[in-house]
Amino acid sequence: MQTGENIQGLRKIIDFTRLLSLLVLAIHVYISCYGAFKQWQLTAGIVDHLLDIIIKTGIADGNLKPKFIALGLLAVSLIGAKGRKDEKISMKTAMIYIGIGLVIYFITGFFLLLQISLITTAILYMGLTGTGYLLILTGATLLSRLISIRLQGDIFNRENETFPQEERLLENEYSINLPAQYNLKGKIRRSWINIINPFRALLVIGTPGSGKSYFVIRHVIDQHIRKGFTMFVYDFKFDDLTIIAYNTLLRYRSNYKRLPKFYIINFDDLSRSHRCNPLDPHSMTDITDATESARTIMLGLNMEWIKKQGDFFVESPINYVTAIIWFLKKYEDGKFCTLPHVIELMQVDYDELFPVLRTEKEIEVLINPFISAYVNKAREQLEGQVASAKIGMARLSSPQLYWVLSGNDFTLDINSPDEPKIVCMGNNPQKIQVYGAVLSLYVTRLVKLVNRKGMQKSSLIFDEFPTIYLNNIDSLVATARSNKVATTLGIQDFSQLKKDYGKDQAEVIMNIVGNIVSGQVVGDTAKQLSERFGKIIQERNSISINSADTSVSKSTQLDYAVPASRIASLSSGEFVGMIADDPDNKIDLKVFHNLIQNDHNKINNEINSYQPLPEIRTVSEEEIQANYNQIKEDVSKLIALEVGKLENYLKNIAERHDNMDRDDNALSL
Repeated sequence: MQTGENIQGLRKIIDFTRLLSLLVLAIHVYISCYGAFKQWQLTAGIVDHLLDIIIKTGIADGNLKPKFIALGLLAVSLIGAKGRKDEKISMKTAMIYIGIGLVIYFITGFFLLLQISLITTAILYMGLTGTGYLLILTGATLLSRLISIRLQGDIFNRENETFPQEERLLENEYSINLPAQYNLKGKIRRSWINIINPFRALLVIGTPGSGKSYFVIRHVIDQHIRKGFTMFVYDFKFDDLTIIAYNTLLRYRSNYKRLPKFYIINFDDLSRSHRCNPLDPHSMTDITDATESARTIMLGLNMEWIKKQGDFFVESPINYVTAIIWFLKKYEDGKFCTLPHVIELMQVDYDELFPVLRTEKEIEVLINPFISAYVNKAREQLEGQVASAKIGMARLSSPQLYWVLSGNDFTLDINSPDEPKIVCMGNNPQKIQVYGAVLSLYVTRLVKLVNRKGMQKSSLIFDEFPTIYLNNIDSLVATARSNKVATTLGIQDFSQLKKDYGKDQAEVIMNIVGNIVSGQVVGDTAKQLSERFGKIIQERNSISINSADTSVSKSTQLDYAVPASRIASLSSGEFVGMIADDPDNKIDLKVFHNLIQNDHNKINNEINSYQPLPEIRTVSEEEIQANYNQIKEDVSKLIALEVGKLENYLKNIAERHDNMDRDDNALSL
């Protein structure tokens, strides 16, 4: 017990042991330098008699034995010593003192062998032996004052926030496996990010330059093509990802039982773009498909409408576009059912358009509000309902867009067992307002066709996902798992997703995604991820130093495994995240914080050997302009034909009424 009596008793024992050490050393020096002491007349008979008795015990035999005994007694005295702790003392300083002291302490025996005077030998021997002894005592005292817990050694608490991670390679026919290395208590260890169930969706987050594409998305493309997936790639900065997908397919083409065809949608270079009609009439089975397409294109053109769905002036334009799409779908078996024809038909004057639309009974409910406003001469209301749709769609009226949207080189069922495909669609950051809406329509139609039973495994990859609008993305993630559809979403920050999709939809996307890989992010995104990764047990050390004593306390507590501040300071290539397992592959260590290991030389060699994207066809400006004019002419002929039919119909009715009136007059006469 730490009572005053015990402490005093311990100090007395320490002092007595140290005194014995000094006594043994003094006796040894007296015996070794006896001749010098005799010349100095510092000897006495009674002392010599006592020394004879001590010498007979063997304690003072030789030069080293008494020194070791003195050193041993000194060590014993130091075991119980508790010097006042000092955080400025280092282990290195103490060991230097002890090392130098031991060398001097034991090397002095050579002076006794020198052929010099007894006085000189005695002075050198006693002086150096005493100096060595004092240096050893000083160093040992410093060790007793050393603070073993160094609080300043890890000022950012990095080692305390490390935790075990998955070091096994867990691979299956669907998995994405990324080699990495991580820090565990100061030791660098190898690990793996095993995304063994990509069908539960993968969310890749990171600010520009954090390495989303280079360290993660390129590997998703590479490994899924190597494992025989069909694929859709939304390439925001065309052709960064498209050229990776194309050359990866060339490299692993032998891995497919049926080689998928490679298709590109690109509005900037039409010679390297296929043509595809997203409103293919054969893929639309009922009017709800037209409604979904209209909603996608209108919300893609007006992203702020996403937060206002349900409002009168949002739903009215959507219903208007739906009516036109479904009319063209039903007209002559969908002969003119393309987005360019929809755009041109919307621009027709109401006097001609409304009578034509009324010939299709299935859309009568949709167009009645517009016709009522027109008949009642409520022009302001009608323009409010329709003008926003016409203005937005008019932005898409260009010969280049019409060329791509009016063709039919392929269909969007990319995971069809009979016709597997790899489709890459490129955007242009400088034309995002126009291209994004059209690509949103492509993606919406593609997702509906892909998410069906009995199809091949497929991978949907969206780089910079918030730049397009995908209606019901949560339903895709929730239901596509059973249909072997793996979804990868790349975003820069949670706030970006909230801005473009609205808070509610953004939170749903964040919460239903099973796999998350995040580079550097800040703010609410970092906080939300930190909370998602959970807490681990961490050690807490504290030191209290005063003039009399030093106290060191140690404790453990739960704290965030990856704090928000750590996520905000990640380097490029450094990622944190959490993966999801499945019933057949249980993983205990789901959370990771590591540095993904890319083989930079191998990747550079691959890039240097890439083949350029193939030229699909030679397209002249005359062909593009002719197609543009043909679409306008198609709509004009359609209106003229239908209006003519209506006029003939009304004329026949009028003639029938005239004949009936004449017959009635004849009968009356």
